[in-house]
Amino acid sequence: MISEGSIENAVRDLEYIREELVHLYETGELTENELIDLKGFINTIITHITNGNQNEERLVNIMGGTVIETESERLISQGKAYLLIVLGQEEGLDDATLLKRMQERIGLSLEQASAYLKRYGKQTV
Repeated sequence: MISEGSIENAVRDLEYIREELVHLYETGELTENELIDLKGFINTIITHITNGNQNEERLVNIMGGTVIETESERLISQGKAYLLIVLGQEEGLDDATLLKRMQERIGLSLEQASAYLKRYGKQTV
């Protein structure tokens, strides 16, 4: 795990790696797809070694990416959304309230919350 004391070293190392990858791309030694894939793999490693600490987003941004959601995190979010929707609807909550709660309590985007609501919400006949 990256500690606060070593974060600046990690930042310098990632900036160096990014510059080298870009250089390899510019000289034709890496294709655009290879460059994108390598940055993605590095972001996956960052996500795992930082384990969600406050430096994760900073380090991932250096490589030009976003924080990657692991499969287990996705499944946990899906389960939470399902429970929130089912229990919320049983208590008579409207869709707007359910969407807001999924965003606030689970940290889903509006698009993700809407997709779960469409998938798990009551189907009116």
